[in-house]
Amino acid sequence: MTVREGEGAAKIHSLPVVQKAASGIPGFDEISNGGLPYGRTSLVCGSAGAGKTLFGMQFLVRGISDYNEPGVFIAFEETEEDLTQNVASLGFDLQQLVDSGKLALDHIRVERSEIEESGEYNLDGLFLRLELAIQSVGAKRVVIDTLETLFGGLTDYTILRSELRRLFRWLKDQGVSAVITAERGEGTLTRHGLEEYVSDCVILLDHRVHDQVSTRRLRIVKYRGTSHGTNEYPFLIDEDGIVVMPITTAGLEHDISDERVGTGVARLDQMFGGEGYYRGSTVLVSGTAGAGKSSLSAHFADATCRRGERCLYFAFEESPAQIKRNMASIGLDLASHEAAGLLKFVAARPTMHGLETHLAVMYKLIRDFAPSTVIVDPVSNLISVGHQDDANQMVVRLVDYLKTHNITALMTSLTTGGKAEQSTDIAISSIVDTWLLVKSIEASGERNRGLYVLKSRGMAHSNQIREFVISSEGVDLVDVYVGAEGVLTGTARAQQESRERAERLRRQREIERRQQELERKKKALDHQIASLRAEFEAEAAEIEKTLEEKKAIEEQLLFDRDEMAARRGADRSE
Repeated sequence: MTVREGEGAAKIHSLPVVQKAASGIPGFDEISNGGLPYGRTSLVCGSAGAGKTLFGMQFLVRGISDYNEPGVFIAFEETEEDLTQNVASLGFDLQQLVDSGKLALDHIRVERSEIEESGEYNLDGLFLRLELAIQSVGAKRVVIDTLETLFGGLTDYTILRSELRRLFRWLKDQGVSAVITAERGEGTLTRHGLEEYVSDCVILLDHRVHDQVSTRRLRIVKYRGTSHGTNEYPFLIDEDGIVVMPITTAGLEHDISDERVGTGVARLDQMFGGEGYYRGSTVLVSGTAGAGKSSLSAHFADATCRRGERCLYFAFEESPAQIKRNMASIGLDLASHEAAGLLKFVAARPTMHGLETHLAVMYKLIRDFAPSTVIVDPVSNLISVGHQDDANQMVVRLVDYLKTHNITALMTSLTTGGKAEQSTDIAISSIVDTWLLVKSIEASGERNRGLYVLKSRGMAHSNQIREFVISSEGVDLVDVYVGAEGVLTGTARAQQESRERAERLRRQREIERRQQELERKKKALDHQIASLRAEFEAEAAEIEKTLEEKKAIEEQLLFDRDEMAARRGADRSE
């Protein structure tokens, strides 16, 4: 059997596989490797309120709108008017589809008291109405909702099983992709415990409540002739209908980037070589209450928006209005980024949903908003919804999803009192790429903040503690004083710096005094040398003059003697 190629069908493998009809339900086609079996019957079972009717209706509506495959909906409990009104809030205009000849709605009233258990009981009447409805719109998809109404009065399993087989065979002979809904039984998937055995595909919808928190999950119990996801998958019912989140497994196959993105704090960028975080990495900021974690998050959001990129901010403690007001006090105008469509706040108490539902909601919002940065503040609050292990697994899935889409994430985590600083309540420090610790430093009767980088994979980073200062100008990091007295911050650091400045000034003045004294001595020595040189030059000139006079006298005497000898006529020898 080969894959059916055409509208509403998905080709999954190059090898022959079961033909499949795309369901039009986001996420479901991924876990089912293409959708529901084409031309066969699928069973959707679950308790009241699980979403069975909506699953079938979305299969029909999306089949018409997305794949041009007309459909028929047979209802035994709700009238056409009730169905039209119930799904209108999801954007499904059933009346328009009926008027366009793409959808046939048929309500069949069945009274259980009128059902007689005899060998003559059969579904011929249903087949006739189904056939007429299918022919009226040229249907490729059929939904029957629900089987319990049709067989509710029967207790003879022989008749029940026979008629079920006839129904499923008849639908297959018509060549339609059919969805039949059924209520869940006690200890069985369905009330009668037979439907799941004659169906080609069985889907279980579950709406459970744990610790007063509800969660919806979907599981493909069986799927003949093809591989499929076998885990439980959370799903949502929102304004767009059903959305399934295929997130049970977390992979490690994702691309990485060498690009850096600024943190929004200049000196924090310097602690990472002046460039900030890697794009697509996950950053954890942990610390006690009031340490400044949200302020760092807001700076990162502001830096993202200033680059013209989108930021999605999940807030689990404060309302968006409160965040914007508080951050305005430190010079951050987040409201303008929100108005420009670059920043989106999503605020809710963690107890609003279960962990899986929270994750499903986050996935959907991330997919719809397409941000480059996601902030979760604080991620540790998710522990209030479930156990630590469950919260840890949920965050691991979120991190892998963000990495797969090259989205930079910043998560804050509250460190409770008495807990080791280099650990987190939600135990996710090992899966993040960069970990910043903001800690309180108490000394000299005051409490100040310090920040340092515990780790940052793949990049050189500072190992120094910086004092974390929040002012009307925003966040700044200043050097702490580290000396014999330990690490000094705040007033103690300012006093120590003042003492050091005074000591430097004293030493500078001492140096200047010594330099002046040296200059004075040098000048005195130069003056003395000049005086001695002048005295020497005067004496040398006098001596030179005396020598010249004596030489002149000597020459005169020799001349006079020669003159006298010449007058005498003396014979002289030379």
